[in-house]
Amino acid sequence: MIGNKIRELREENNILLRQLAAQLDMDTAMLSKMERGERFFKKEDIVTLSEIFNQNSKDLLVLWLADKIVKTINTEDYPKEALQMALKSLESNKE
Repeated sequence: MIGNKIRELREENNILLRQLAAQLDMDTAMLSKMERGERFFKKEDIVTLSEIFNQNSKDLLVLWLADKIVKTINTEDYPKEALQMALKSLESNKE
């Protein structure tokens, strides 16, 4: 999810992978893996990317976190049930 969005933003802005990697102070191969969803972006990278692409940081951070959650639970048994329980816990902690 987040990798596809970053690639989309990069291409829309005509920025080469190596150029963006340099702005993030990371290896081009690593950024390529992140765009393909093979590696996780760090939270700090997402904040920097929101500045580079002039995007709302909240929108990109929500997408980043959702991607992390899905990749963490989707190979486990009962991911939907676990997510529903986690949501209930978050809602009860608000009160």
